[in-house]
Amino acid sequence: MTAVTDQDHTEHPERPEHPEQPERSARDAEGSPRGDASPWDDGLIARRVNGGTEEEQYRVTEPRASTAQKVTPLTYGPQLGTRLDALRELVGLSRARLDNRTLAQAGRVLDEAAARRGLSGQHTVVAIAGATGSGKSQLFNALAGVPISETGVRRPTTAAPIACSWSDGAASLIERLGIPPRLRRRPLQATADADERLRGLVLVDLPDHDSAAVQHREQVDRVLGLVDAVIWVVDPEKYADAMLHERYLRPMAAHAEVMFVVLNQIDRLPGDAAEQVLDDLRRLLDEDGIVLGEYGEPGTAVLALSALTGDGVGELREALGRFVAERGAPARRISADLDIAAARLWPVYATRRRTGLSEEAREEFSDRLADAVGATAAGEAAERAWLRNANRACGTPWLRLWRWCRQRGEPSTGRVALRGQPDEEVTARQRVEQAVRTVADRASAGLPAPWAQAVREAAVRGSQGLPEALDELAVRAGLPPGRPPRPGWWPVAVFAQVSMTALQFVGGIWLLGQIIGVMAPNLGVPVLLMVIGIVGGPLIEWSCRMAARGPARRYGLEAERRLRDAAAGCGRARVLDPVASELLRYREVREQYGRVVGVGTGGS
Repeated sequence: MTAVTDQDHTEHPERPEHPEQPERSARDAEGSPRGDASPWDDGLIARRVNGGTEEEQYRVTEPRASTAQKVTPLTYGPQLGTRLDALRELVGLSRARLDNRTLAQAGRVLDEAAARRGLSGQHTVVAIAGATGSGKSQLFNALAGVPISETGVRRPTTAAPIACSWSDGAASLIERLGIPPRLRRRPLQATADADERLRGLVLVDLPDHDSAAVQHREQVDRVLGLVDAVIWVVDPEKYADAMLHERYLRPMAAHAEVMFVVLNQIDRLPGDAAEQVLDDLRRLLDEDGIVLGEYGEPGTAVLALSALTGDGVGELREALGRFVAERGAPARRISADLDIAAARLWPVYATRRRTGLSEEAREEFSDRLADAVGATAAGEAAERAWLRNANRACGTPWLRLWRWCRQRGEPSTGRVALRGQPDEEVTARQRVEQAVRTVADRASAGLPAPWAQAVREAAVRGSQGLPEALDELAVRAGLPPGRPPRPGWWPVAVFAQVSMTALQFVGGIWLLGQIIGVMAPNLGVPVLLMVIGIVGGPLIEWSCRMAARGPARRYGLEAERRLRDAAAGCGRARVLDPVASELLRYREVREQYGRVVGVGTGGS
């Protein structure tokens, strides 16, 4: 709180103070606001009282022991309490993803809500704010029924906030505003008795919001963030001031239900000019987005009065009485602060489109990783290996001998790979990186910037070492060592092929024995045996090859599936699961944000 000079005090030098006046006891008994009641518990409250003489006596009470009063703390309704709890949970879930600057306002709302909740719920703190020369201090004095706040032609007149409480128990509220005891007042006794409906009102006169003194404007901004309601006082000359509308009224549009806008000095307007100015003021407030409380609907009350002549002050006093009697201003103020904080957090939580990873995106990512490890090629290789094994087992001996000789005769330089190993590794790494980028872009599409960045970072972290892990996985999950398994019909085919070969040998030996004269001539039988063996061998080999295509295909597909599953599992553990965790965290904070704004889900 900025120090206030003696000239700034509402106590004037010519006003006598009698701190040790002997007649105090008599005055307390006859003319004190409390009579024989217990002393105030508001500490050093400077107050003005009638001393029974022609001149008003301005007294500052001496410090004295005060009786402890039970102050009923403020309670929030279930809906507001749920919203505050959701905001607290939202801030906790978001600290690892959002910077402190983004969460600063939400943190202030929680702090202010907690601080106000521990203070009196039977009092409503209303600030009177206005520009230089608007007459807000004059209105403050008119409501209190006694000249408390200094008025005059010197500007700025009000150098520090002054508080006036209509009932006891508001000391902690006033201390929260940073108003020292010497600037705390009580209304005139007659005014306080007449305005019993204002019991619980704490009225605060603020410095000018357009003051040339920077510290004055800073005090206005500080106190406006702590009070329960505001009375904006405007005059016919400055009611359309851009600074008032752009800096205060428009940003506080959400606080319409805890604001009054008073057009003061209507005594200066001739004829129906006051109604014309009042209509134009309503138009400007509507452009600011402020809901006007017309026809009994909740919103900002717009009144016209003259604090100098008293015209319209009674209407404002009645409106204040109803407002204070409701005891709902503190909760509505916190709810409006909550609405503003939620609106500013909209870009970092809310989205109007469906987010997350679809099954199609997951399958495409798995397919890309499978291509990177060569799952398709591995399956084809497994199929060819199965067929080669079948050819070895069921082929004719002469054909197998011819193939062996041909393979031995081919130069080794003629069998070169289409790609070298380094090229394959580079290509596989590029495919993995491309797959990770694609799935990260799809997962972050539509997310608010902080959460989209968190999803991409999770994907990048998971991709580190992924190519190497896929290489190791390809070795472990590739073709099993040894020959492929054989079906049950292979021994029969092998026996038939051996039989065909044996027939050829028997027929050949028989024919050779007839040629050399060892056996009787009979060409039919040995030739028939040889023909059966020569034709039957290739026929059996061809039949086995046809029969082997199905098992070979299934074997290759199984090998490909095994490698694809292994690659998909590796990619899921390293990339998809961290990305899904970030998406789940975002869904959690979005649901909490939905509770903060008062809806069931955060996607609306």
